[in-house]
Amino acid sequence: MTLAEPEAKAAPKSAQAAEHFDVLIVGAGISGVGGAYHMTQQRPQDSFVVLEAKESFGGTWITHKYPGIRSDSDLYTFGYRFKPWTGTPIATAEEILTYMGEVIEENDLARHIRYGHEIVSASWSSADKLWTLQVLRKSDNAQLTFTTGFLWMCQGYYRHGQGYTPDWPGMSDFTGRIVHPQTWPEDLDYKGKRVIVIGSGATAATLAPNIAGDTEHVTLLQRSPTYFIPGRNANDLADTLRDLEIDEAWIHEIVRRRILKDQDAFTQRCLDEPETVTQELVGAAKLILGPDYDVAKHFTPSYRPWRQRIAFIPDGDLFMGIRSGKVSVETDEIERFTAGGILLKSGKELEADIIVTATGFDLAVLGDIDFTIDGAPLDFSKSVTYRGMMFTGVPNMVWVFGYFRASWTLRADLVADFVARLRDHMEKVGARQVEVALRPEDEGMELGPWIDPENFNPGYLMRGMHLLPQRGSKPEWQHTQDYWSERKEIPQIDLSGAEFRYS
Repeated sequence: MTLAEPEAKAAPKSAQAAEHFDVLIVGAGISGVGGAYHMTQQRPQDSFVVLEAKESFGGTWITHKYPGIRSDSDLYTFGYRFKPWTGTPIATAEEILTYMGEVIEENDLARHIRYGHEIVSASWSSADKLWTLQVLRKSDNAQLTFTTGFLWMCQGYYRHGQGYTPDWPGMSDFTGRIVHPQTWPEDLDYKGKRVIVIGSGATAATLAPNIAGDTEHVTLLQRSPTYFIPGRNANDLADTLRDLEIDEAWIHEIVRRRILKDQDAFTQRCLDEPETVTQELVGAAKLILGPDYDVAKHFTPSYRPWRQRIAFIPDGDLFMGIRSGKVSVETDEIERFTAGGILLKSGKELEADIIVTATGFDLAVLGDIDFTIDGAPLDFSKSVTYRGMMFTGVPNMVWVFGYFRASWTLRADLVADFVARLRDHMEKVGARQVEVALRPEDEGMELGPWIDPENFNPGYLMRGMHLLPQRGSKPEWQHTQDYWSERKEIPQIDLSGAEFRYS
């Protein structure tokens, strides 16, 4: 091989004997670590393993390394119900990773987690009542085989290796650097540079004010406005309870319930009186930005509140950055990239040294794993979801898909309880296989996309909706996105119901 020739990728080493576990958890992010905890507490008799493709736990919080990366949900509800959160409501990635690390250490979970294990394929055999997984161990390129009676998918919903960037005309003409926040380069020097951040969601709103102090200027370029909620990064109730020296476990539960009750009321108001809520949200922006700022153009969306996620901006940092002059907003569409920046459809040209495409996720269904059921490839989009957790035609598998309008982890905890109860029930009835199926009374039920676009329609879901399972018109056959109902409904699911088939 000459120096000019690329080095060939080493072939996987020969397969080793299969390793079996009662339950196999996919992913060591917020859901997978929580799932591991619940296994130790609720199903200690089960053997289990967590397979994680990355070299550490954390999922989202180690994938994203852009400046200022933080939660856009409060940690009293994004944190686990079993582990009190003691910091500020909106937390940095580093703080969240520390919290997750404590959960792993305090509960001796590390021995259950295998890092650098990438699942290539998963095949179900009804004859054996087993999942067989082919797994690549990255440290030595070995091909491993795992078998399990139950697959618990905690891998999330987007592709970690790349974010979504539209293919705009002229991108190759730009002489500066184009980066996506999801793959933020360690060597990116933005000091004294002109930066355009394309996007209007939580990532763009976080990134722009966090780099503004070091840049010459940051322009936030959005196609359309988004709602934001500015406020202090503090919780007065939590502070009061701490001042009264209340136990942290009590504080966590009390504050958690207060936030959830307030969120429920706010969500209902968004449906019942959207115009009033819009005025309140826009008014909050106007209060910080001042009467002369064009809030109507830049921060008044055309849709009702909560049809897309509303990000909390701690201490109003985005609005403060705009008010200082270090950040400006352009609401327009892109005509094309140019050598020196971006030409807008209005005819205005924005100059830049760096362009950041904070344009969202690239949806990945079931972790891009090659699934087969009894030798036939799984077409996930042809299945029907049972409460966003199980799927017709897919035995012995549960997927954690969290909430959009509330914290993801709230549902991760609920699903964990469901998995434990389902495992208990299978043991009780002597079943090794369970799957969901439409009941006779569901015949002719109208089917639709995974989620109603009129209810919630972020770009990453709209782009990938055709990949996701269908939903039915009855509550059991959809992911309702309603924590306030599900916190009562999921624990009361009748596991002997006609929708469950055991064998």
